[in-house]
Amino acid sequence: MADAAPLQGACLCGACSFTATPATTSANVCHCGMCRRWTGGMYMAVYCGNSVTFANTDRLGSYKGSEWGERLFCKDCGTSLIWQMQDGSGSSVSIHAFDDPAQFTLTDQWFIDKKPDTYGLTNDTRSLTEAETLALFTPQDEG
Repeated sequence: MADAAPLQGACLCGACSFTATPATTSANVCHCGMCRRWTGGMYMAVYCGNSVTFANTDRLGSYKGSEWGERLFCKDCGTSLIWQMQDGSGSSVSIHAFDDPAQFTLTDQWFIDKKPDTYGLTNDTRSLTEAETLALFTPQDEG
C-alpha cells in the first residue's frame, strides 16, 4: 500500500486504540500453536512495519513468546492485537482490529504443517512449513 493512509484500529472494548499504516494489502495467517492458543483460532495479520502508534498504552499487555517476538493484547478485554519483533523492527497487526478486514487479501499461510485438520482455507496461498516460516524470522548469524 504505497503511500497508504494510516488506518485506525482498536480492541473489542476500545481501551487499546491505535493507528497503523499497512505496508501492503497482502495478509497472512499463522497456524503455529502459540498463535492458535493466543487467538483461539488462527492469527490473520498484515505487516505494518514500525508504523503502529497507540493512543494510550496503559491497558496494553505484552507477552514475550520467543527470544525475538512478542504479542500485544488488551489487558481489559483480551483482544489479540499485534505480533511484533522485540527490537521494534516490525509488527504484524491483526486484520480484525481494523474496521474493514475485507480490504486485505490472504496470500500466505505460515506453519502450515501445524494447522489442525478442524479447519481449511480455500484461498490459493503460499503455504510455509514450520521450518520455512522460522527461516523467515530467525536472526541469521553473519560471518
